[in-house]
Amino acid sequence: MKLTKEERAAISALKSLEKNWPTTLWVFATGNALHVMKCDSSGKKITNRHGGFDQEAIVDSIHIPNDGGDF
Repeated sequence: MKLTKEERAAISALKSLEKNWPTTLWVFATGNALHVMKCDSSGKKITNRHGGFDQEAIVDSIHIPNDGGDF
């Protein structure tokens, strides 16, 4: 598939980010955003009392279109 210069630059930026991503953060995807989540002091994903991911652990959200699921 042919990509524009802008598209190639965006992919390159994500690959660079991947190389430098801190292990203390992780990303939770929803249909309208990528939510940057903080891990607890032991490096585990923070969950709420129901076992779901704790929304209080969201430190920022990035609005990049995504489907939030698997193929």
